[in-house]
Amino acid sequence: MTTLLAKLERFENLATECDLIAGRQADGGKRDLYLRLGAHYRQLACDMRSVIATVDAAA
Repeated sequence: MTTLLAKLERFENLATECDLIAGRQADGGKRDLYLRLGAHYRQLACDMRSVIATVDAAA
């Protein structure tokens, strides 16, 4: 379970970092890239929360 929680935390941190990087980009293309990447990491975090809830429910 600790591995799943660590991955969840990592995805959340990566999403936050991508948002921060996107905010500093002057180039619109790079900004969009980091925003999409952040959204992807947020979706992975959401999926990981679902997995953790399923594991908790099965235990």
